[in-house]
Amino acid sequence: MIGIVIVTHRQLGDALIDTAGFILASTPESVVSVSIDMNEKADKLREKISGGIKKVNQQEGVLILTDMFGGTPSNLSYSFLEEGRIEVISGVNLPILIKAINSRKDMDLVKLAECIEAYGKKSISLASGILKGNKRS
Repeated sequence: MIGIVIVTHRQLGDALIDTAGFILASTPESVVSVSIDMNEKADKLREKISGGIKKVNQQEGVLILTDMFGGTPSNLSYSFLEEGRIEVISGVNLPILIKAINSRKDMDLVKLAECIEAYGKKSISLASGILKGNKRS
């Protein structure tokens, strides 16, 4: 099974995992979060991410999900990028996490990362735009 590491500012990753577990009615296995505290040194933070990767690595690859492109969690995570073994996607949200959990048994890491990226782009919507589209004059 592909492991998932969520690397975020503060405890956002913990909240995402908790909420996904609630929605899926069970705690997702091989999913961990790494909370980034800006007061810690970069080497210590990299060790935390490395530890998260080791916890979930089952030799089928690891998907790292970070909170926002350009932020410290993402920048630190990019150093672990290893084609075919570790992929990094920035912009994690609840729909992306649930999709990754539900899809990771059906595809390899590269396909999963591509699928999650495309799904993430489609999972954001403007309610007023959707509602306007449903109104008939």
